[in-house]
Amino acid sequence: MSLESKYIWLNGKLVETEKATIHFLNTSLHYGVGAFEGIRCYDTPKGPAIFRLTEHSQRLINSAKVMGFNTLPYSLQEIDRATLDVVAANGFKECYIRPLLYLSAPNLGLNLDTATPQLGIAAWEWGSYLGPEALEKGIRANISSFTRLHPNVNMTKAKITGNYANSMLAKTESVRLGFDEAIMLDPQGYVGECTGENIFVVRDGKIYTPPTTTILEGITRDTLITIATEMGFEIIEQPISRDQLYIADEVFVCGSAAECVPLWEIDHRVIGSGQGGPITRKIQQAYQAAIHGQNDAYAQWLHYVS
Repeated sequence: MSLESKYIWLNGKLVETEKATIHFLNTSLHYGVGAFEGIRCYDTPKGPAIFRLTEHSQRLINSAKVMGFNTLPYSLQEIDRATLDVVAANGFKECYIRPLLYLSAPNLGLNLDTATPQLGIAAWEWGSYLGPEALEKGIRANISSFTRLHPNVNMTKAKITGNYANSMLAKTESVRLGFDEAIMLDPQGYVGECTGENIFVVRDGKIYTPPTTTILEGITRDTLITIATEMGFEIIEQPISRDQLYIADEVFVCGSAAECVPLWEIDHRVIGSGQGGPITRKIQQAYQAAIHGQNDAYAQWLHYVS
């Protein structure tokens, strides 16, 4: 992973990366009340294209609304345009993109209405979040000792910066224990999601996934549901218990950073054949074709940088 880039888009203009700074006395820095997105741009036969850009920009706006921002500095169309501009300015063919809405206030009080929302957008070259071998070989996970946030404690439908302290606690614990990722249970004890990915379970040819009640409504999750449904698979949204993971034929996770990755072991229990099952592989391959512009059926999901 490299965070190197030439420019960051900051509050309406492209700024050299080393000059894209904010003040230490910043409301979001101190209280975790920003909103962000994780987006990917892929090289395609027609040039670099950002995958589902407008959906990501809309979710950023939705996160700010859920958080309680009363005003936003830019419209949906302006956020889309700025995102395309920062990728073009850096000359990337493939990259990860991070828009961040943050608050600047004359004081460090706890009232959102005294702060002014501002927007920055960065892009950098970043391979698979879970490692270069994860897409092919899969990863090992465990059930975290940390519970996924309660929806009435920290809003779970928003990508709020402070929410990810929960994810960092779980992820760090799992990595220190020798696993690649953590699976977090919801406040009722059912399977929620991983620290940065939604989860799917395959059993007897059907695909199960937790309902959206306590999880983030992932855009990659929606993408895979669409692709799998059009491939003829039945998708069932229902509560999933921890032990149902152990006896699944296949388990896979997805997210913009991670893409689509099989889980071959959970809590020291081998899942299925232990190497990613055939349904996971079919969906994974179809997803890769869609994001790289190799399937015209999903051309509407691509926003070309040029």
